[in-house]
Amino acid sequence: QVQLVESGGGLVQVGGSLRLSCAASVRTFSTYMGWFRQAPGKEREFVAATPWSASYTDYADSVKGRFTISRDNNKNTVYLQMNSLKPEDTAVYYCAALDCSGAGCSRLLLSAPYRGQGTQVTVSS
Repeated sequence: QVQLVESGGGLVQVGGSLRLSCAASVRTFSTYMGWFRQAPGKEREFVAATPWSASYTDYADSVKGRFTISRDNNKNTVYLQMNSLKPEDTAVYYCAALDCSGAGCSRLLLSAPYRGQGTQVTVSS
């Protein structure tokens, strides 16, 4: 059983920055972690992800160049640095994790068996 504890989020003006953190209680070689978001009345949307065992990252087109996912292996923590925030970034952001390796893991994140409680990000104009 993996427990994920999120922190960060809040209210920020357009163009501002926020950093989300997600601490995992345990990780394995094949753990794949990342973030998805859900705005009111909209479907879940993949945001960013990275595997613990490799250095590559994956981003949604809507956040490329603005968001950066990183991890601290010593702390079992994944971060999402969000810059140049836009009103359309407003959503509840969820950290999620699953055992997965290889291509296709990012799209599985939306239905990952482990996820955090969610944190609200509101970008005001």
